[in-house]
Amino acid sequence: MKLDVLKLNGSKSGQIQADDTVFGITPNEPIVRQAVLAELTNLRQGTHASKNRAMVNGGGRKPWRQKGRGVARAGTIRSPLWKGGGTVFGPEPHPYNHILSKKLSKLARKSVLTNKAANGELVIVDELTVDSHKTSSFLSLLKQLGLEKKKLTILVTDHDEKIIRSTRNLRYVYVVNASKASTYDLIDCETLLMDKASLSVLTNVLAG
Repeated sequence: MKLDVLKLNGSKSGQIQADDTVFGITPNEPIVRQAVLAELTNLRQGTHASKNRAMVNGGGRKPWRQKGRGVARAGTIRSPLWKGGGTVFGPEPHPYNHILSKKLSKLARKSVLTNKAANGELVIVDELTVDSHKTSSFLSLLKQLGLEKKKLTILVTDHDEKIIRSTRNLRYVYVVNASKASTYDLIDCETLLMDKASLSVLTNVLAG
């Protein structure tokens, strides 16, 4: 399929032939859901924890004698029954790992890209560059492209300091390397913005 290519001023530069095996497949929505859930699961740190009775302070001795006080017997102030005592069966640190095969991961990303291309949510420019590291410079670029009010994922081929610095104050703009873009990166936006170089890298990663 052919995709329009824009200049940075918003005018049409021409068209580029996109790989139909990446941008023209039949989308598989269940696989997309499975991939997004797997990626979000793998992002969890799993460091949540609570203190059991062995970890809380105090309780080195029996608080009172076993008999004669007319109250319930107690062996430690670290008992879960006491205020400040340990937690019973509380959360413990553990990893969250969900393995998704490479084949399904590629299919999910190709499904998202196909939907984006079909719905006009994919913007390709000749070359994505900015003259300054200031946020205002990038905002003027987005305004020329008609994307100033869109939630964007920008795909780049390498680390561009000017793009990184000019977008870091924009909470609705996310910059990601095209070769490492995940399904969640591609789907969690209103519009995908990339240049022809990023399109080539993305195609090489997914078409193989």
